[in-house]
Amino acid sequence: MDTKTSPLSVKLDEQERERLKSLGLARKRSSHWLAKQAIAEFLDREEAVERFKQESEAVWADYQNSGRAVPHAQVMEWLATWGGADEGEAPPCE
Repeated sequence: MDTKTSPLSVKLDEQERERLKSLGLARKRSSHWLAKQAIAEFLDREEAVERFKQESEAVWADYQNSGRAVPHAQVMEWLATWGGADEGEAPPCE
């Protein structure tokens, strides 16, 4: 797979630059590789947070429109069965 790349400049203070350099030496990786990994992990995490936020907002909007929900007591009863031989199906919305 041919991925097109382009340079990106990031300004770091001397302490951050030294920390990155030291970690690179310890891990036998370049500062560039570490920074690229950190950015990729940050994007993965923040995109997951954004997906969760959007899904939560959609569920909330659905609840506001329909009023359908699962009562807390039923959810707690269902969760108590998790991991046991009598593990049940999720209770339906009412």
